[in-house]
Amino acid sequence: MTIHENLLGGPPPTHLPDDPEPRELLATGTAPADVAARYPTSSLAWAQLADDAFTRGSVVESYAYARTGYHRGLDALRRSGWKGHGPVPWEHEANRGFLRALHGLARAAGAIGEQEEYERCTQFLKDSSPTAAQTLG
Repeated sequence: MTIHENLLGGPPPTHLPDDPEPRELLATGTAPADVAARYPTSSLAWAQLADDAFTRGSVVESYAYARTGYHRGLDALRRSGWKGHGPVPWEHEANRGFLRALHGLARAAGAIGEQEEYERCTQFLKDSSPTAAQTLG
């Protein structure tokens, strides 16, 4: 029997439950707004809406979408036992919607000059998943 322990003494990684339906719909080209309407708790759908809005220059809209995905993700993390800190690994695919929304919120906050929010979200992303911070830029 192998016993796994966190040698750093921090909380264990949080792995959100898999929610494949929104991911599959987005992958097959369903409009993100339709996915968010059908699955409003999906951080991934809101993150995609945020990315699309940012790409077309609608920064305030991107901010709103990202904030929605971020809060939906926080709700899911708490339901999964997260206590407000600790790893949320990018490597676990179900965590990516939350991490993308958090990145999108930081990006949009920076773009509108909300420096404190930008710094808070950027640090939160790095603390949650260094891999996500590096992958998402």
